[in-house]
Amino acid sequence: MNILIIGAGRVGTSVAESLVSERNDITVIDTDPQRLRQLQERLDLRGVTGNAIQPSVLREAGAEDCDLLIACAPMDETNLTVCKVAHDLFNVTTTIARLRSPEFVEGSPLLAREGGFAVDHVICPEQSVTTYIRKLVEYPEALRIIEFADGRVTLAGVRAYAGGRLVGHRLDEIPTLVPGLDMRMVGLFRGDQPVKADGDTRIEAGDEAFVLTRTAAISDMLCALRERDQPVRRVMIAGGGKVGLRLARELRGRYEIKLIESDRMRCDYLAADLGSDVLVLHGDSTDEDLMADENVGDMDVFIALTSDDEDNILAGLMAKRLGVRRAIVLINRRAYTELVQGTQIDVAISPQHAVIGELLAFVRRGDVEAVHSMRQGAAESMEIIARGDRRSSKVVGRRIEQLALPDGVQIGAIVRGDEVLMAHHDTVIETDDHVIVFLPNKRLVRPVEKLFQVGATFFF
Repeated sequence: MNILIIGAGRVGTSVAESLVSERNDITVIDTDPQRLRQLQERLDLRGVTGNAIQPSVLREAGAEDCDLLIACAPMDETNLTVCKVAHDLFNVTTTIARLRSPEFVEGSPLLAREGGFAVDHVICPEQSVTTYIRKLVEYPEALRIIEFADGRVTLAGVRAYAGGRLVGHRLDEIPTLVPGLDMRMVGLFRGDQPVKADGDTRIEAGDEAFVLTRTAAISDMLCALRERDQPVRRVMIAGGGKVGLRLARELRGRYEIKLIESDRMRCDYLAADLGSDVLVLHGDSTDEDLMADENVGDMDVFIALTSDDEDNILAGLMAKRLGVRRAIVLINRRAYTELVQGTQIDVAISPQHAVIGELLAFVRRGDVEAVHSMRQGAAESMEIIARGDRRSSKVVGRRIEQLALPDGVQIGAIVRGDEVLMAHHDTVIETDDHVIVFLPNKRLVRPVEKLFQVGATFFF
């Protein structure tokens, strides 16, 4: 696929890294030639220096042959204009714009192809990160919460702890240990290595497990792998930027919230916007005396969301040392994310990886409804719609045990209309089923795509 990326900032670079690894032809436009040169030295892509709102620059970058344009320049105005020019002058098939402003929502007439800015899909890293964190506050036992099929099915990542009902037992013993709880363990990682999730595998303390179940049963499933945490009541947020403000807005009224911000003028704005539901404090979240005075140790969750990775890491570690139950930090640099793994910090979130899945759904072959990137992009989960019939499809009309799934790939659930089916070896896939697939390694994407592609005829 020919993909044109506008902007070589953090989001644009992360998108380019992910898509280049999948053998797409990538061209990146940016006004900074040095930034492009550094990107070209690391990745197999083409760079074009210039302002992407100019038709001549888009033409030089190959917009006439572009299948997908992703506009992720720093300013909303630039991204909107680029999408409009690309559609009107070059008839680009699909346009995606990174838009920070909440005024521009997907489906708005302002973004329509006819009479609007011609934006097919909106991505907002700040909102994606906010949603990610909000779910972790709602389910404090989890490392990651992902919803499929309009929220009817949930995939949860959770660390298995000593004392959990399933720890020390084989996967084929789960139905006996938790009768009545219909769930499917689709992925298991021990350290950095995936462990085959078959019936003979034993769950060990410290394993990172990915489990699918009906959303209504998610709490019961989580406490089967570890002791249930006390419900979250008190939350402290460090950093009142775009993400911090969005998160405070979504959490207020449900939790006791303290928000620490170092900029005095920003504090005044936050206090006026959030009202009496949130206590806004002026100060530095890396100041140990301030943190102790504000009783961070009594908080259920501490969330560091400043624009400085080092400050977020330091504040998270300090909060844990002072007794906070759970620390979540936002980290932009991948190297720092890897360093944090294995420390006292419970969850490190990359804003780039939070939105990558939204983009991957547009470059996947076949009828892919949703894609979610996990474990810093190493693993993936997909919601694929089964199309065709038994003659034209390799999956429709067949039991799961008959499918030529790559080693390690697991089908965890099937959504058929309003019905949710946990997948078993004898489950038969039908036309238009939404199939939830877990891939422990991104290298397995292409074989899975080929398996679900519809051909003119296929005889099993």
